[in-house]
This record gives sequence, structure tokens and C-alpha cells, in this order.
Amino acid sequence: MDNSTAAASSADPRQDDAVPRLEEAILALLAARAATATICPSDAARAVAPDNWRPLMDPARQAAARLVERGDVEITQRGEVVDPAAARGPIRIRRRR
Repeated sequence: MDNSTAAASSADPRQDDAVPRLEEAILALLAARAATATICPSDAARAVAPDNWRPLMDPARQAAARLVERGDVEITQRGEVVDPAAARGPIRIRRRR
């Protein structure tokens, strides 16, 4: 792969498998905060791709849902735990309590 191909593949984070990197970012961000803290999926997206994070919003929600399935985190809306598949609109991610 030449440099232009490498640059093109990293320019659009959707081309990469971003979900595992987003899972790591979610866990790292939560580990760095108070036990009761929450994060927004955009926090993880910005950690993975600071200059092109918006395309990672859906993958960030997918990463959070995978972490819910593993029992690592909870997804909340208005402070209440919700099923990731049913969540519409803004969500927050927190450590499992």
C-alpha cells in the first residue's frame, strides 16, 4: 500500500473497523473518570478520530451496545438505563452499577 492509499483509508474512519477502537476508547474514558461519571458516544468518537469524528457516531453507539452485551457498561437516557436497541435520541454511557 502506497502512502496515498494509506492516507485515503485513514481519512474516512468508516472505512476501518472502528467499533473495537471505539470500545477501547469508551472503556478508557470511563476508567479515567469518577465511578459515577457518564460519557457521550461523541466523546469516544472524538478520541478515535478528533478531526473526523461525526461519521463515527453510529459506530460509537454500536460499540456501546456491544459493551452492554458483555456487561461492561450501561446506556442511559434521562438517567434511566435503557435497552440500546430501543434507544432513540441522545444517550449516555456509564460503568455498570
